[in-house]
Amino acid sequence: MNCLMCKDLERIFKSRRRQYFEARSAKYYQISTELAAYKNVEMERAKADLEEHRLVCVSCAEGLKSGPTTRFPHASCFAHV
Repeated sequence: MNCLMCKDLERIFKSRRRQYFEARSAKYYQISTELAAYKNVEMERAKADLEEHRLVCVSCAEGLKSGPTTRFPHASCFAHV
Protein backbone atom coordinates (compact mmCIF):
# COMPACT_ATOMS: atom_id res chain seq x y z
CA MET A 1 0.00 0.00 0.00
CA ASN A 2 3.05 2.27 0.05
CA CYS A 3 3.57 3.86 -3.36
CA LEU A 4 7.13 4.99 -4.04
CA MET A 5 5.88 7.70 -6.38
CA CYS A 6 3.60 9.08 -3.65
CA LYS A 7 6.50 9.13 -1.20
CA ASP A 8 8.81 10.83 -3.69
CA LEU A 9 6.24 13.46 -4.68
CA GLU A 10 5.44 14.09 -1.02
CA ARG A 11 9.14 14.52 -0.24
CA ILE A 12 9.47 17.03 -3.08
CA PHE A 13 6.40 18.94 -1.91
CA LYS A 14 7.68 19.13 1.68
CA SER A 15 11.07 20.33 0.47
CA ARG A 16 9.56 23.03 -1.73
CA ARG A 17 7.20 24.11 1.07
CA ARG A 18 10.18 24.43 3.43
CA GLN A 19 12.10 26.46 0.83
CA TYR A 20 9.11 28.76 0.37
CA PHE A 21 8.79 29.38 4.11
CA GLU A 22 12.53 30.06 4.32
CA ALA A 23 12.28 32.58 1.49
CA ARG A 24 9.32 34.28 3.19
CA SER A 25 11.19 34.64 6.45
CA ALA A 26 14.48 35.84 4.93
CA LYS A 27 15.65 39.38 5.61
CA TYR A 28 15.69 40.27 1.93
CA TYR A 29 11.98 39.37 1.60
CA GLN A 30 11.06 42.92 2.59
CA ILE A 31 13.13 44.27 -0.29
CA SER A 32 12.17 41.76 -2.99
CA THR A 33 9.31 39.31 -2.91
CA GLU A 34 10.26 37.85 -6.29
CA LEU A 35 12.19 34.86 -4.89
CA ALA A 36 9.40 34.02 -2.44
CA ALA A 37 6.86 34.23 -5.26
CA TYR A 38 8.97 31.86 -7.36
CA LYS A 39 9.25 29.44 -4.42
CA ASN A 40 5.49 29.66 -3.91
CA VAL A 41 4.87 28.71 -7.55
CA GLU A 42 7.29 25.78 -7.25
CA MET A 43 5.57 24.64 -4.04
CA GLU A 44 2.12 24.81 -5.67
CA ARG A 45 3.38 22.84 -8.69
CA ALA A 46 4.76 20.13 -6.41
CA LYS A 47 1.46 20.03 -4.51
CA ALA A 48 -0.51 19.74 -7.76
CA ASP A 49 1.78 16.95 -9.00
CA LEU A 50 1.23 15.05 -5.75
CA GLU A 51 -2.54 15.51 -5.84
CA GLU A 52 -2.73 14.50 -9.52
CA HIS A 53 -0.76 11.33 -8.88
CA ARG A 54 -2.95 10.42 -5.93
CA LEU A 55 -6.03 10.62 -8.16
CA VAL A 56 -4.67 7.78 -10.30
CA CYS A 57 -2.53 5.95 -7.72
CA VAL A 58 -3.46 2.28 -7.32
CA SER A 59 -2.13 2.29 -3.77
CA CYS A 60 -4.42 5.18 -2.84
CA ALA A 61 -7.38 3.49 -4.51
CA GLU A 62 -6.76 0.36 -2.42
CA GLY A 63 -6.80 2.52 0.68
CA LEU A 64 -10.24 3.78 -0.26
CA LYS A 65 -11.58 0.24 -0.62
CA SER A 66 -10.20 -1.06 2.66
CA GLY A 67 -10.52 1.92 4.98
CA PRO A 68 -13.25 4.12 6.35
CA THR A 69 -14.54 6.94 4.19
CA THR A 70 -12.35 9.95 4.86
CA ARG A 71 -10.90 12.76 2.86
CA PHE A 72 -7.57 10.93 2.72
CA PRO A 73 -7.42 7.25 1.64
CA HIS A 74 -4.67 6.24 4.06
CA ALA A 75 -2.03 7.89 6.19
CA SER A 76 0.89 7.31 3.84
CA CYS A 77 -1.02 8.74 0.91
CA PHE A 78 -1.99 12.22 2.06
CA ALA A 79 0.08 12.75 5.18
CA HIS A 80 0.91 16.40 5.89
CA VAL A 81 -0.71 17.91 2.81
